[in-house]
Order: sequence, then structure tokens, then C-alpha cells
Amino acid sequence: QVQLVESGGGSVQAGGSLRLSCAASGRTFSRFSMGWFRQAPGKERDFVAAISWSFGNTYYADSVKGRFTISRDNAKNTVDLQMNSLKPEDTAVYYCAAALSPRGLAYASTYNYWGQGTQVTVSS
Repeated sequence: QVQLVESGGGSVQAGGSLRLSCAASGRTFSRFSMGWFRQAPGKERDFVAAISWSFGNTYYADSVKGRFTISRDNAKNTVDLQMNSLKPEDTAVYYCAAALSPRGLAYASTYNYWGQGTQVTVSS
């Protein structure tokens, strides 16, 4: 079992930055690939970014590429999402997720564990 707790959400104006953090506890964190997803009201949960456990490869949705950066610290059991140049369309609840597989990380079905989510609101 893995417990995931997100933090760092909040409200920011367009063009601003936020840093989300996800703290993991339970099973060996370094053996999990980690991802961030987001869900806006009335919409499906969308992939944002992921980092594999095997080589630390990173993956991003086209909509956030160049603006968001995912990183992990296996010593601290954390995975962060640095979000820069935020836009109103980035407004959503952001979820951290953990996957035993290093493949298919853009798909929510790949992930075995999920956090409760943290709200990010970007105003224009």
C-alpha cells in the first residue's frame, strides 16, 4: 500500500508560478513511477506529467511542455511539479499518482495509487 498526499495548491494570477509536492509513504517509493494528472469541473482526468522509476525519464502533456517540470527525490519520498507561466486553463484539481509500471504513464489506468488532490486556480 502507498499513501500519497499532495500539497502546494492555491490561487495565482496568470503568468505566475506554483510548486506542487506529493509526499509518499508505505512501499518502496523508488520502485514507483510517478505522475501528475488534473481534472477540471465537468471534464475528464487528464495527464499532465510523469517520471519513471527506472531511469527517471520524464513525460509531459503537450499543453504543459516547456512550462511545467516534474522531479522526484527518492531520499525524501517526494515528487514535485513546478508550474510556471500558468494560464487560466490550468485551473483544476491536481492529483499525484504512483504506478508499478514504467510504461503507459500517460494513462490513468496505469496507476495503482492516487492522492486526494489539490486545487489550483489561475485567474486572468
